[in-house]
Amino acid sequence: MAPCLIGGALIGRWRSQWIAPLALPLVRFGVPVSLMGLLLHGGLNGSLFGMALIAVAAIALMLMILRGLSAGFAALGRPDLQLGSCIGNTAYFGIPATLALLPPEALPVSIGYDLGATLLVWSLGPLWLNQANQAGTTRERWQDLLRHLSSSPASRGLLGALMVMATPWHELIRDALWLPSRAVIMLALVVVGMRLGDIAARKLEGPRVDLSAPLICKLLLFPALMLVISLAIPLPGYARQALVLQAAAPTAISVLLIAESEHLNAAGPARLILISTLSALISVPVWSLLVSPLSGTPGT
Repeated sequence: MAPCLIGGALIGRWRSQWIAPLALPLVRFGVPVSLMGLLLHGGLNGSLFGMALIAVAAIALMLMILRGLSAGFAALGRPDLQLGSCIGNTAYFGIPATLALLPPEALPVSIGYDLGATLLVWSLGPLWLNQANQAGTTRERWQDLLRHLSSSPASRGLLGALMVMATPWHELIRDALWLPSRAVIMLALVVVGMRLGDIAARKLEGPRVDLSAPLICKLLLFPALMLVISLAIPLPGYARQALVLQAAAPTAISVLLIAESEHLNAAGPARLILISTLSALISVPVWSLLVSPLSGTPGT
Protein backbone atom coordinates (compact mmCIF):
# COMPACT_ATOMS: atom_id res chain seq x y z
CA MET A 1 0.00 0.00 0.00
CA ALA A 2 2.69 2.49 0.97
CA PRO A 3 4.73 2.19 -2.28
CA CYS A 4 1.57 2.65 -4.37
CA LEU A 5 0.45 5.73 -2.44
CA ILE A 6 3.92 7.31 -2.35
CA GLY A 7 4.60 6.59 -6.02
CA GLY A 8 1.21 7.99 -6.98
CA ALA A 9 1.79 11.10 -4.86
CA LEU A 10 5.05 11.82 -6.67
CA ILE A 11 3.31 11.47 -10.04
CA GLY A 12 0.33 13.60 -8.98
CA ARG A 13 2.52 16.37 -7.62
CA TRP A 14 4.25 16.93 -10.96
CA ARG A 15 1.75 15.53 -13.46
CA SER A 16 -1.69 16.37 -12.06
CA GLN A 17 -3.10 16.40 -15.62
CA TRP A 18 -2.74 12.62 -15.68
CA ILE A 19 -5.22 12.09 -12.83
CA ALA A 20 -8.51 12.50 -14.74
CA PRO A 21 -7.60 10.35 -17.80
CA LEU A 22 -6.49 7.54 -15.50
CA ALA A 23 -9.10 7.88 -12.74
CA LEU A 24 -12.21 8.07 -14.93
CA PRO A 25 -11.99 4.63 -16.61
CA LEU A 26 -10.58 3.12 -13.43
CA VAL A 27 -13.54 4.25 -11.29
CA ARG A 28 -16.16 3.50 -13.95
CA PHE A 29 -14.93 0.11 -15.08
CA GLY A 30 -11.72 -1.17 -13.46
CA VAL A 31 -12.57 -0.96 -9.76
CA PRO A 32 -16.16 -2.32 -10.11
CA VAL A 33 -14.87 -5.32 -12.10
CA SER A 34 -12.08 -5.79 -9.56
CA LEU A 35 -14.47 -5.72 -6.60
CA MET A 36 -16.77 -8.10 -8.46
CA GLY A 37 -13.93 -10.59 -8.76
CA LEU A 38 -12.92 -10.14 -5.14
CA LEU A 39 -16.51 -10.59 -3.95
CA LEU A 40 -16.89 -13.77 -6.00
CA HIS A 41 -13.68 -15.10 -4.45
CA GLY A 42 -14.54 -14.04 -0.90
CA GLY A 43 -18.17 -15.14 -1.07
CA LEU A 44 -21.49 -13.31 -0.82
CA ASN A 45 -23.92 -13.72 2.04
CA GLY A 46 -26.94 -12.03 3.55
CA SER A 47 -24.94 -10.30 6.27
CA LEU A 48 -23.55 -7.76 3.77
CA PHE A 49 -26.53 -5.45 4.22
CA GLY A 50 -26.37 -5.91 7.97
CA MET A 51 -22.82 -4.55 7.82
CA ALA A 52 -24.17 -1.53 5.90
CA LEU A 53 -26.65 -0.84 8.71
CA ILE A 54 -23.90 -1.12 11.32
CA ALA A 55 -21.82 1.41 9.36
CA VAL A 56 -24.71 3.87 9.13
CA ALA A 57 -25.51 3.53 12.85
CA ALA A 58 -21.86 3.96 13.90
CA ILE A 59 -21.29 7.03 11.72
CA ALA A 60 -24.54 8.66 12.90
CA LEU A 61 -23.60 8.02 16.54
CA MET A 62 -20.11 9.43 15.96
CA LEU A 63 -21.57 12.60 14.43
CA MET A 64 -23.67 13.07 17.56
CA ILE A 65 -20.59 12.59 19.74
CA LEU A 66 -18.66 15.14 17.65
CA ARG A 67 -21.40 17.69 18.14
CA GLY A 68 -21.08 17.22 21.87
CA LEU A 69 -17.29 17.65 21.67
CA SER A 70 -17.49 20.77 19.49
CA ALA A 71 -17.73 23.10 22.50
CA GLY A 72 -14.23 22.16 23.61
CA PHE A 73 -12.51 21.87 20.21
CA ALA A 74 -12.91 24.58 17.58
CA ALA A 75 -12.16 22.28 14.63
CA LEU A 76 -14.90 19.87 15.69
CA GLY A 77 -17.41 22.71 15.51
CA ARG A 78 -17.03 22.79 11.71
CA PRO A 79 -19.49 20.49 9.90
CA ASP A 80 -16.98 19.65 7.15
CA LEU A 81 -14.38 18.49 9.67
CA GLN A 82 -17.05 16.62 11.63
CA LEU A 83 -17.77 14.60 8.49
CA GLY A 84 -14.04 14.20 7.91
CA SER A 85 -13.70 12.80 11.42
CA CYS A 86 -15.91 9.77 10.72
CA ILE A 87 -16.28 9.31 6.94
CA GLY A 88 -13.38 7.18 5.73
CA ASN A 89 -11.83 6.29 2.39
CA THR A 90 -13.22 2.79 2.62
CA ALA A 91 -13.32 1.92 -1.09
CA TYR A 92 -9.74 2.83 -1.99
CA PHE A 93 -7.97 2.41 1.35
CA GLY A 94 -10.11 0.29 3.66
CA ILE A 95 -10.77 -2.48 1.13
CA PRO A 96 -7.08 -2.80 0.14
CA ALA A 97 -6.27 -2.90 3.86
CA THR A 98 -8.76 -5.74 4.28
CA LEU A 99 -7.17 -7.63 1.40
CA ALA A 100 -3.70 -7.14 2.82
CA LEU A 101 -4.40 -7.85 6.48
CA LEU A 102 -7.51 -10.05 6.79
CA PRO A 103 -8.81 -13.39 5.41
CA PRO A 104 -10.89 -13.40 2.18
CA GLU A 105 -14.20 -13.88 4.01
CA ALA A 106 -13.77 -10.41 5.55
CA LEU A 107 -14.13 -8.73 2.14
CA PRO A 108 -17.98 -8.79 1.97
CA VAL A 109 -18.02 -7.13 5.40
CA SER A 110 -15.86 -4.30 4.07
CA ILE A 111 -18.01 -4.00 0.94
CA GLY A 112 -21.14 -3.81 3.11
CA TYR A 113 -19.59 -1.10 5.27
CA ASP A 114 -18.62 0.88 2.17
CA LEU A 115 -22.17 0.67 0.78
CA GLY A 116 -23.66 1.93 4.03
CA ALA A 117 -21.13 4.75 4.36
CA THR A 118 -21.65 5.79 0.73
CA LEU A 119 -25.42 5.94 1.23
CA LEU A 120 -25.04 8.04 4.37
CA VAL A 121 -22.41 10.52 3.19
CA TRP A 122 -24.10 11.40 -0.10
CA SER A 123 -27.55 11.73 1.50
CA LEU A 124 -26.69 13.33 4.85
CA GLY A 125 -23.42 15.02 3.83
CA PRO A 126 -24.81 18.03 1.92
CA LEU A 127 -27.50 18.55 4.57
CA TRP A 128 -24.91 18.38 7.35
CA LEU A 129 -22.55 20.85 5.68
CA ASN A 130 -25.10 23.46 4.66
CA GLN A 131 -28.11 23.19 6.93
CA ALA A 132 -28.80 26.92 6.95
CA ASN A 133 -28.92 27.27 3.16
CA GLN A 134 -30.33 24.25 1.42
CA ALA A 135 -30.17 24.56 -2.34
CA GLY A 136 -32.27 22.32 -4.51
CA THR A 137 -35.51 20.44 -3.96
CA THR A 138 -36.00 17.19 -2.11
CA ARG A 139 -36.40 15.45 -5.47
CA GLU A 140 -33.04 16.81 -6.64
CA ARG A 141 -31.40 15.58 -3.41
CA TRP A 142 -32.76 12.08 -3.99
CA GLN A 143 -31.60 12.20 -7.59
CA ASP A 144 -28.11 13.17 -6.42
CA LEU A 145 -28.11 10.32 -3.90
CA LEU A 146 -29.18 7.75 -6.49
CA ARG A 147 -26.59 9.05 -8.95
CA HIS A 148 -23.77 8.74 -6.45
CA LEU A 149 -24.89 5.29 -5.33
CA SER A 150 -25.15 4.06 -8.91
CA SER A 151 -21.67 5.43 -9.68
CA SER A 152 -20.12 3.97 -6.52
CA PRO A 153 -17.56 1.25 -7.37
CA ALA A 154 -18.90 -0.82 -4.46
CA SER A 155 -22.48 -0.72 -5.80
CA ARG A 156 -21.40 -1.64 -9.31
CA GLY A 157 -19.12 -4.40 -8.10
CA LEU A 158 -21.88 -5.88 -5.93
CA LEU A 159 -24.40 -5.78 -8.78
CA GLY A 160 -21.90 -7.40 -11.15
CA ALA A 161 -21.11 -10.16 -8.66
CA LEU A 162 -24.81 -10.92 -8.16
CA MET A 163 -25.31 -11.13 -11.91
CA VAL A 164 -22.32 -13.47 -12.35
CA MET A 165 -23.50 -15.67 -9.48
CA ALA A 166 -26.73 -16.27 -11.41
CA THR A 167 -24.81 -17.77 -14.35
CA PRO A 168 -23.43 -21.33 -14.66
CA TRP A 169 -19.94 -19.92 -15.38
CA HIS A 170 -19.46 -18.07 -12.10
CA GLU A 171 -16.58 -20.29 -10.92
CA LEU A 172 -14.70 -19.83 -14.20
CA ILE A 173 -15.22 -16.07 -14.11
CA ARG A 174 -14.18 -15.95 -10.44
CA ASP A 175 -10.89 -17.69 -11.16
CA ALA A 176 -10.19 -15.54 -14.23
CA LEU A 177 -10.74 -12.28 -12.33
CA TRP A 178 -8.69 -13.09 -9.21
CA LEU A 179 -5.26 -11.78 -10.23
CA PRO A 180 -6.56 -8.82 -12.30
CA SER A 181 -8.79 -7.85 -9.36
CA ARG A 182 -5.84 -7.45 -7.00
CA ALA A 183 -3.83 -5.59 -9.65
CA VAL A 184 -6.62 -3.04 -10.19
CA ILE A 185 -6.89 -2.36 -6.45
CA MET A 186 -3.18 -1.54 -6.40
CA LEU A 187 -3.68 0.82 -9.34
CA ALA A 188 -6.56 2.46 -7.46
CA LEU A 189 -4.16 3.16 -4.59
CA VAL A 190 -1.80 4.82 -7.06
CA VAL A 191 -4.65 7.10 -8.21
CA VAL A 192 -5.45 8.01 -4.59
CA GLY A 193 -1.76 8.85 -4.13
CA MET A 194 -1.88 11.02 -7.25
CA ARG A 195 -4.84 12.95 -5.84
CA LEU A 196 -2.99 13.42 -2.54
CA GLY A 197 0.10 14.65 -4.39
CA ASP A 198 -2.06 17.14 -6.26
CA ILE A 199 -3.59 18.37 -2.97
CA ALA A 200 -0.14 18.76 -1.43
CA ALA A 201 1.04 20.80 -4.41
CA ARG A 202 -1.89 23.22 -4.29
CA LYS A 203 -1.73 26.57 -2.54
CA LEU A 204 -4.79 26.06 -0.38
CA GLU A 205 -6.43 29.33 0.61
CA GLY A 206 -8.14 29.79 3.93
CA PRO A 207 -7.29 30.11 7.62
CA ARG A 208 -5.13 27.41 9.13
CA VAL A 209 -7.06 25.16 11.48
CA ASP A 210 -5.61 22.86 14.11
CA LEU A 211 -6.50 19.41 12.79
CA SER A 212 -5.24 17.40 15.75
CA ALA A 213 -8.75 16.81 17.18
CA PRO A 214 -10.30 15.61 13.87
CA LEU A 215 -7.27 13.38 13.27
CA ILE A 216 -7.55 11.78 16.71
CA CYS A 217 -11.29 11.28 16.22
CA LYS A 218 -10.90 9.72 12.76
CA LEU A 219 -7.92 7.47 13.37
CA LEU A 220 -8.38 6.58 17.05
CA LEU A 221 -11.75 7.49 18.58
CA PHE A 222 -14.01 6.29 15.75
CA PRO A 223 -12.28 2.88 15.34
CA ALA A 224 -12.48 2.46 19.12
CA LEU A 225 -16.21 3.23 18.99
CA MET A 226 -16.65 0.68 16.20
CA LEU A 227 -14.77 -1.90 18.25
CA VAL A 228 -17.14 -1.37 21.18
CA ILE A 229 -20.19 -1.61 18.88
CA SER A 230 -18.91 -4.79 17.20
CA LEU A 231 -18.20 -6.44 20.54
CA ALA A 232 -21.79 -5.77 21.59
CA ILE A 233 -23.13 -7.67 18.53
CA PRO A 234 -22.77 -11.42 17.93
CA LEU A 235 -20.38 -11.37 14.95
CA PRO A 236 -17.58 -13.60 13.67
CA GLY A 237 -14.13 -12.42 14.65
CA TYR A 238 -13.12 -11.53 11.09
CA ALA A 239 -16.24 -9.32 10.76
CA ARG A 240 -15.23 -7.35 13.85
CA GLN A 241 -11.72 -6.95 12.48
CA ALA A 242 -13.03 -5.74 9.10
CA LEU A 243 -15.43 -3.23 10.69
CA VAL A 244 -12.67 -1.74 12.84
CA LEU A 245 -10.25 -1.46 9.91
CA GLN A 246 -12.91 0.23 7.78
CA ALA A 247 -13.62 2.68 10.59
CA ALA A 248 -9.88 3.36 10.87
CA ALA A 249 -9.56 4.29 7.17
CA PRO A 250 -8.39 7.90 6.58
CA THR A 251 -10.76 10.72 5.67
CA ALA A 252 -12.60 10.12 2.39
CA ILE A 253 -12.06 12.26 -0.69
CA SER A 254 -15.88 12.42 -0.94
CA VAL A 255 -15.87 14.88 2.00
CA LEU A 256 -13.76 17.25 -0.12
CA LEU A 257 -16.02 16.77 -3.15
CA ILE A 258 -19.18 17.48 -1.14
CA ALA A 259 -17.62 20.60 0.43
CA GLU A 260 -16.66 21.88 -3.02
CA SER A 261 -20.13 21.12 -4.41
CA GLU A 262 -21.67 23.16 -1.57
CA HIS A 263 -19.35 26.09 -2.43
CA LEU A 264 -17.58 25.92 0.92
CA ASN A 265 -13.89 26.52 1.57
CA ALA A 266 -12.39 23.06 1.16
CA ALA A 267 -8.89 23.79 2.48
CA GLY A 268 -9.59 22.14 5.86
CA PRO A 269 -10.96 18.85 4.44
CA ALA A 270 -8.14 18.74 1.85
CA ARG A 271 -5.45 19.03 4.54
CA LEU A 272 -7.28 16.48 6.72
CA ILE A 273 -7.39 13.99 3.82
CA LEU A 274 -3.68 14.41 3.17
CA ILE A 275 -2.51 14.17 6.80
CA SER A 276 -4.91 11.38 7.79
CA THR A 277 -3.91 9.23 4.80
CA LEU A 278 -0.23 9.53 5.59
CA SER A 279 -0.91 8.83 9.28
CA ALA A 280 -3.13 5.84 8.44
CA LEU A 281 -0.17 4.05 6.89
CA ILE A 282 0.94 3.57 10.50
CA SER A 283 -2.34 3.61 12.45
CA VAL A 284 -4.23 1.04 10.34
CA PRO A 285 -1.57 -1.71 10.73
CA VAL A 286 -1.49 -0.91 14.45
CA TRP A 287 -5.26 -1.36 14.66
CA SER A 288 -4.90 -4.63 12.76
CA LEU A 289 -2.50 -5.89 15.40
CA LEU A 290 -4.76 -4.74 18.22
CA VAL A 291 -7.84 -6.52 16.88
CA SER A 292 -6.04 -9.64 15.61
CA PRO A 293 -7.00 -11.62 18.78
CA LEU A 294 -10.64 -11.27 17.70
CA SER A 295 -10.02 -13.71 14.83
CA GLY A 296 -10.18 -16.58 17.29
CA THR A 297 -13.41 -15.48 18.99
CA PRO A 298 -16.35 -15.93 16.58
CA GLY A 299 -19.73 -14.67 17.64
CA THR A 300 -22.51 -16.99 18.66
